Amino acid sequence: MSGKHNWPYAYNVLELYISEQICITINIIRRRANAMTPKGRIGLQAALKCNGGEHINHSLFRENLVPNNGDGGKLSFDNFQKEFSKAVLGIQGSGWAWLGVNPQTKVIEITTTANQDPLLTHYPVVGVDMWEHTFYLQYQNVKPNYLEAIWNVINWKEGEERHTDAVQKGVDAGLNVL
Repeated sequence: MSGKHNWPYAYNVLELYISEQICITINIIRRRANAMTPKGRIGLQAALKCNGGEHINHSLFRENLVPNNGDGGKLSFDNFQKEFSKAVLGIQGSGWAWLGVNPQTKVIEITTTANQDPLLTHYPVVGVDMWEHTFYLQYQNVKPNYLEAIWNVINWKEGEERHTDAVQKGVDAGLNVL
């Protein structure tokens, strides 16, 4: 099922942390955004912002997840998880939380975007989807539990590659999700 729908692995591989139904929902949203015709995109500027942002963000998010089998790399957390969670839990309604490289300083920073808005101020390293479709079915409205679980399936190798690209090649390097 994964190859047919351009999902990098079986929908149920992230179970325990992210349910199969959530992965299917994320992929449906990403495919719906990808299916719009160019003429439809021009005629629907508001929908373009929404669907374009959905496509970019969900494509990045999909690559940020990896089965919990030790292949996702490691990162020293210390205070990072607390600061990231603080930023994420400050999102009112729906949005995204990001670990991104500041293009001016080349420093990793925690930032958020509202709704479906893509990260335009930083090079995205890791993004966490904070829309209800990613946590409600499994965690109801207990966002801290979702945030605790998501770290088990974050693909830190992918994040490291994005970080290296941003620092060495510039903020636009390797961001081919459209």
